[in-house]
Amino acid sequence: MRGSYPVEMRMRVIGLVEEGASRREAAERLEVSVSSAVRWMQRWCEDRISGPKPRGGSTSPLERHAEWILALVAEQPDLTLDEIVSAMHKKRIRGSRTALWRFFARHNITVKKKPTRSGTAASRRSSRASTLGS
Repeated sequence: MRGSYPVEMRMRVIGLVEEGASRREAAERLEVSVSSAVRWMQRWCEDRISGPKPRGGSTSPLERHAEWILALVAEQPDLTLDEIVSAMHKKRIRGSRTALWRFFARHNITVKKKPTRSGTAASRRSSRASTLGS
């Protein structure tokens, strides 16, 4: 899908229609679709706006709580996603792991995926080797 038509093209269609051409005639003359010409004229007559409508998605409900979430992560940087979601739910902030992960991606924040372990693999191997050797 290509982008929006330029405002200049829209204004040319609007100008032709206001000079007396039909919407269909203006569309054929400028080689744009009739449906586009009709929509542009409707928007022009209602709101006097010739530009394209805004495109894009919505904002996350977590953005309203961004200050609190970012402060929590700054205060306790070793929290996992599940722990942060649990803290959010205690504060009655609705959200899922996925929503929180996307929130952090937008804010360029990385978080741990697993809780910390009590010991490292190397220390476990060495203690196991010592018990096997006895």
